[in-house]
Amino acid sequence: MTERQLIEGCKKGDRNCEYQLFRQYGGTLLSVCRRYARSEQEAEDWLQDGFIRIFDKLDQYRFEGSFEGWMRRVVVTTALKKFQKKSFKNEIAGMEFVPDTPVEPTVFSNLGAETLMEMISKLPDGYRVVFNLFAIEGYSHREIAQELGIEDSTSRSQLTKARRLLQQQVLDLNKAIRV
Repeated sequence: MTERQLIEGCKKGDRNCEYQLFRQYGGTLLSVCRRYARSEQEAEDWLQDGFIRIFDKLDQYRFEGSFEGWMRRVVVTTALKKFQKKSFKNEIAGMEFVPDTPVEPTVFSNLGAETLMEMISKLPDGYRVVFNLFAIEGYSHREIAQELGIEDSTSRSQLTKARRLLQQQVLDLNKAIRV
């Protein structure tokens, strides 16, 4: 079944097509939810809500651009709305203790994707969300500000603080490996 046939089937309410769509894209979209959620259960709940929105909004997809990209955007928007209910705004997380020490470039080459994602998941909520939106999803600071209801400068500040915290985690990991 082609992607277009699958989408058309979902638009008609065909449960088999909906199931196939979920099987095909559920894992990828769950990974997106995990980047914003604090727990696996929360990520799974957000994924379910995301798919409900995808099925509700399928009529808006015009077969222009990547369908997976379109679904990803719907899921990110859903996750952000859920996240905002937790109501972070301007977080302060002890940035006065994070040094501006340069990191050896070779340290980053030794990091695996799983280790990096674990480090990102340890960031305070506001930093993590801005970092994910900017560095992983490719949103601009203006788009992040609009999505989160914050100023562009707050987005930039949150990103800078997230990067510093990640840098400190990398330094700590590098020290632990050397010992």
